[in-house]
Amino acid sequence: MVRLVATWLIAAAAAAPQSPSIAEINFYGLHRVSPSKILEALKLKPGDPLPASKAQMEDAISDIPGVVLARVEGVCCEGSRTVLFIGVEERGAAHPSFRSPPEGSAVLPDNILDSYARLPASADELKEFAAAHLDVVRDVLRNASGADQRAAAAALLAYSPAGASVINDLQYALQDPDESVRANAARSTGFLTEADSSLASKVSPTWLIEMLNSVALSDRLEAAKALVTLTDRPSPSTLSQLRERALDSLAEMARWKTPRYALAPYLLLGRVAGMSDADVQQHWERGDAETVIQKALGVPAGRKPRGLQ
Repeated sequence: MVRLVATWLIAAAAAAPQSPSIAEINFYGLHRVSPSKILEALKLKPGDPLPASKAQMEDAISDIPGVVLARVEGVCCEGSRTVLFIGVEERGAAHPSFRSPPEGSAVLPDNILDSYARLPASADELKEFAAAHLDVVRDVLRNASGADQRAAAAALLAYSPAGASVINDLQYALQDPDESVRANAARSTGFLTEADSSLASKVSPTWLIEMLNSVALSDRLEAAKALVTLTDRPSPSTLSQLRERALDSLAEMARWKTPRYALAPYLLLGRVAGMSDADVQQHWERGDAETVIQKALGVPAGRKPRGLQ
């Protein structure tokens, strides 16, 4: 699973003689604001030391005209260096809406939270709990005021033997106000549908597709991976929704400079374009991802590529 750095690698910076440096910078959510405008505001470029304050960076980006919300994430690692993701929500852009936080007192047992923290070593213990106490997991997912509790419950659903009966619970969790809950719900959805491909037809792709337009990086990463699994079998309706609701978001993600994050959205674009996975893979291996991206965007051959910054 992708590991997002929650802090600016404070421990690593304290142990090292100098701050971690930036390997690459990837952008998302940019339609009218250019990457150069953002880098100018931050006075930043690849190779520079990782800035000390995430909040100050986000404030500087939010001051750019047309930007209503900014997110900066450092992701570990490209060698010894950090990959930086800079996302914005521009005025008038798609804005996924999520439900209000619950205010209930439901909680998971402490030993189950400890087991969750020890994954994957504790998977058998979690399977036993999810099988015997699915009602508790569902109650926590829907009613716990603590986002950490709901996130653990969303992860536990991947271990439930109930299969199809928990799909609706995961769909509910994809609308949670906390991004860690949504990320775990997307992972659990992908896990279950990969284990049993017949479940894919029971999953509505709507909320996963909306997450592709989110300013939260984890929403985009986890939704893209889950949608790859959902479309491993032909799914014209899902591909149609991707084309209508998230085509530009997929294109900008597929152009990320860091291949392991760009691959899932790139594969989705190839499927949207009606290409075989083998053909899409050949373009990727040749370093010609742009041909697939432009075909998905519907750009005629010879015309200026759409969406390049």
